[in-house]
Amino acid sequence: MKKLTRAEEEIMHIVWELGSCTVGDIRSRIEEKEGKKPPHSTISTVLRILSDKGFLTYEAFGRTHVYQPAVTKEEYSAQSLDQLVSDYFGGSADRLVSFLVKREDLSLDELNDLLQQLDKDDDE
Repeated sequence: MKKLTRAEEEIMHIVWELGSCTVGDIRSRIEEKEGKKPPHSTISTVLRILSDKGFLTYEAFGRTHVYQPAVTKEEYSAQSLDQLVSDYFGGSADRLVSFLVKREDLSLDELNDLLQQLDKDDDE
């Protein structure tokens, strides 16, 4: 799976949120969030790139294209996390968790909750 640029990722989050959508749907959602509507051509170009990369499928109805995610948010999140762990923590999830605890991005209570959840998942 290819890596997405920041702009591509932002558009994919909207597509994941909406499910099936058009360029107009995405432009409207961006306007709701940011207060201004981006150009149609910009969104259309990003969607074409995402389709070329295999992240989207679409159906054409005349000049209108309806886009759907071809990759789930969970699949992309897992791949991104794997890449992050590989690139910055030598492939060690232990190093990632240790880093988060040291930075206080993950409290010991949260870590214990995670461990309990993992134990619970193993029992099922």
